[in-house]
Amino acid sequence: MSLNPSKVAPEPEPEPEPEREAAPGPGSEAQGPGPESERGPRAGAQAPPVLEASPAPASRSEAPPAPRPRCRTNCLEAPLSRAFRRLGAKVGAHPWLFLLLPVALTAVLGTGLMYLPRNAEEDLEEQYTPVGSPAKAERRFVQGHFTASDALMFSISRKSTEVPYASVLLVSNTETLLEPDILEEISKVDDAVQALTVTQDNGTLIPYSEVCTKSQGSCVPPNPLLFAWKRNKGLNLRTITFPMYSIAGHVVSLANILGGTVLGESMGPSQLLLQAKAMRLQYYLETGEGKENEHSKAWIIHFLTKAGSLEESLALKKIQVVHSSSLSRQLEFEATSMTVIPLFHLAYTLIIVFAIVSCYRCDCVQNKMWVAVFGVISTAKAVVSGFGLMLYVGVPFVLIVANSPFLILGVGVDDMFIMVSAWQKTSLTDSTAERMSDVYSKVAVSITITTVTNVLAFYTGVMTSFRSVQYFCIYTGTTLLFCYFYSITCFGACMALDGKREVVCLRWLKKPETPDQKCSSLKKSCCLPGSSLQDEYKADIHPMNLFFRDYFCPFLTNTKSKVFVVLLYISYIITSLCGCFRVQEGLDLRNLASHDSYIIPYFNVEEERFSTYGPRVMVIVTEVLDYWDKDARQKLEKCLADFENSEYVDGNVTEFWLREYVKYMENVRQDINDKTAFLSNIPTFLMEFPLFAFDINITSSQGIICSRAFIQTMGISSSTNKKLMLLQFRDMAEKCDVPLMVYNPAFIYFDQFSAIVENTVRNVFVASAAMFIVSLLLIPHPLCSLWVTFAIASVIVGVTGFMAFWNANLDSISMINLVICIGFSFDFSAHISYAFVSSSEPSVNRKAIEALYMLGYPVLQSAVSTVIGVCVLSAAKAYIFRTFFKIMFLVMVFGAAHGLIFIPVFLTFF
Repeated sequence: MSLNPSKVAPEPEPEPEPEREAAPGPGSEAQGPGPESERGPRAGAQAPPVLEASPAPASRSEAPPAPRPRCRTNCLEAPLSRAFRRLGAKVGAHPWLFLLLPVALTAVLGTGLMYLPRNAEEDLEEQYTPVGSPAKAERRFVQGHFTASDALMFSISRKSTEVPYASVLLVSNTETLLEPDILEEISKVDDAVQALTVTQDNGTLIPYSEVCTKSQGSCVPPNPLLFAWKRNKGLNLRTITFPMYSIAGHVVSLANILGGTVLGESMGPSQLLLQAKAMRLQYYLETGEGKENEHSKAWIIHFLTKAGSLEESLALKKIQVVHSSSLSRQLEFEATSMTVIPLFHLAYTLIIVFAIVSCYRCDCVQNKMWVAVFGVISTAKAVVSGFGLMLYVGVPFVLIVANSPFLILGVGVDDMFIMVSAWQKTSLTDSTAERMSDVYSKVAVSITITTVTNVLAFYTGVMTSFRSVQYFCIYTGTTLLFCYFYSITCFGACMALDGKREVVCLRWLKKPETPDQKCSSLKKSCCLPGSSLQDEYKADIHPMNLFFRDYFCPFLTNTKSKVFVVLLYISYIITSLCGCFRVQEGLDLRNLASHDSYIIPYFNVEEERFSTYGPRVMVIVTEVLDYWDKDARQKLEKCLADFENSEYVDGNVTEFWLREYVKYMENVRQDINDKTAFLSNIPTFLMEFPLFAFDINITSSQGIICSRAFIQTMGISSSTNKKLMLLQFRDMAEKCDVPLMVYNPAFIYFDQFSAIVENTVRNVFVASAAMFIVSLLLIPHPLCSLWVTFAIASVIVGVTGFMAFWNANLDSISMINLVICIGFSFDFSAHISYAFVSSSEPSVNRKAIEALYMLGYPVLQSAVSTVIGVCVLSAAKAYIFRTFFKIMFLVMVFGAAHGLIFIPVFLTFF
């Protein structure tokens, strides 16, 4: 987004007073003795209009006072302006060269789009969880030290990674499903699922019994309570205990397989189960290589096609059925990418219409309708080139990158608006090369400044721990560079060619008519609403600039209006700060699917009915420990007791082999404190308790390298509680005298809750520092830099706070937008504040009026063009795209509000 005073109106500098300083924006040649000042006023040009409150020329021409030292330099601007002046002359002299070479480059780089992934699976863990997170290191430790063979026994809590599964949640239409008639309907669903058989293209049949995970030769029951009832329908449903229940002498956990429970009196470590509103049927499938994995995947896909109609096909009256699977998030996430493709066409259509309306003039000479269309095409070429280059060099294309073209479309055309506006302020009597030289000297530095700031803001996103954010920022930053390159070459060449058309059209209009010519009416219609010849030497002042100067600015600088603006800002910042404390952290996995996906009801039921208990967490002793030593055992028990006393743990459901082994040794009358007795009795103990064999890593030298216990989490339904639980557990493990580690496969995703804030704050600070440095170098005025920093901080607080009110989480998608927020905040505030502090007007109110007169419309136009580019995403079904629109909309609204309202008013107080 590039803003420049030359975009809207000529500098208010009367011809008799050349030394007067108007209030240029960054990159304007009036900031220093650039090439334009060396040439002097163009011969024959009329003086541009002067603001009404401008001081009389005679007041300073007679005895000019010694100029006050100014805290600014043009050591970078002046050389850049001269270099761009020369480039503009080259483009004007050789337009076809600068037009065709970028087209050829686009054609070459565009071939990289053939590497665009089609039907490729996107690794959600790789893209949307922190790189190098602690949980990934913990998983590697578990995988390297504990076996998890399913050949004899199956235990889901002992798995280090997610096991393929198909899941069905059943919700009773009555108060409880612990009734025989309701369990009959649930049994029908179970039988129907287990009867599903896949028929492959070659005729091979894949029944459930072939792909199910087996324990002791049989498929693992999807629900132990339902399995017990189907085997014994006389089971007393009034004596079930929760969360632990003994079935045929085996104690099983019902914590995550029954939901919406109502409990009665305590019965040992559990309580009597009075009611249960929901039940989970979990069908675990085989994992492995080759055919096993392919068959399991094929069965899951077949399950997903049939499960949606189970309630209707089985004529279920007393229960509701929702379903999901281990593949659902992946499949639904990939499906969302197809929903956004039609929006590309709509976005480009809207931008083309907006560009035409913005550049349209009612005469054939100044009309830039087709130039505007080519400006949008130039932006599209930048997308093709940038994406093609990134695909060539092997940067992965992830779904979140599909947001980038919408953003680039809105931002890229802004350079086109600036160049067209500057062109229309040149003289028709000059040659095309001279006009292009004049345009480039006025706007190219401004375009360069804002391109540098926006690209820097994106490239700082590479520092984040999330791969998806890194790839988005690389794609978008690189494409913005192509937008800049094509603007000063390809689009400039198009303007030069259109300038040649203007000359031809102007000659035609000047040509005197003869009585036999019939084109008088055509000439008149071409020149509506006035004659082009009459306006040939006049500045082209847009009506919106007059609106800002004559209506908006006087109203804004009124004392009552200032008081209202201050109160409005106080309300804004208080509301924003309140929202900042309500923002939810982390990416909710249900948001990876479309809002009408079948997994949304599944997650809703799970959150409503199964949120009391969370995952079972491994507490791992990571080093060799003398378990037969009483002191060592006491230290370990103390640490385990600390975990059990946590508000996030149900201390009655802990599972630890050592506690059972101590009881076992007491029963067999062996000395637990004797090393030989301790180690020699372990094999017989494991024969009686075979599951514990997965929890002890014993070497051939009879040393226990590591072991683990299991604790049951509870009360962690919110992202905040998940983060606090994870941080608390790791802190407890670190403080324990025994080396401990905590792990569960869900921690891979929980890590994002703690990493997202740290990453966001770091990226925001780094990007803000980069913006501050750029502002000092290219618009070097200390007061301006301070106001830029203030605006950046204020807009970020506002966007973050209002995210909470618009149900947008602080996740990897919103993190991208907060980084973008920095670049746009810079664009909106830097030029307004610099125009203010550089103004030579005598009063602060007049300074504010002059700044908004020159830059108010560009700020508004920039915000509108960007909103139009992303507004179509509001109609997308996917959370990723809707969130991108929401936050970009907030960024544009708050950024424009600061540039047009808050900053001008606050500047008048100092």
